[in-house]
Amino acid sequence: MNDADFKHHFEATLFAIEQAIENSGADIEFEITNDILTLEFPNRSKIIINAQSAVHQLWVAARSGGFHFDFDVASGTWRTKQGGAELFAELSRLASEQAGKAVRLD
Repeated sequence: MNDADFKHHFEATLFAIEQAIENSGADIEFEITNDILTLEFPNRSKIIINAQSAVHQLWVAARSGGFHFDFDVASGTWRTKQGGAELFAELSRLASEQAGKAVRLD
């Protein structure tokens, strides 16, 4: 993947995450600043999603740890380096943990 493709996939993913949050009805505030998407929960905990352009990865930092995702061209999805979990499934799991109730982001 070249830099332009990475930037395109990353920006489209940030937009999709914002849409998923709005569609979920969950009480999650979000803000994008310099390619960093911050999700904030009512308990003031946060999930940070950012680009690591040099290695063409999307990184997620949550209370339970940090996760590195590579874009899988064949499936058109971001997958973790640690086990192959899909981004939106992981975000749903992490958001549910931090919100203290089920949150589905897809």
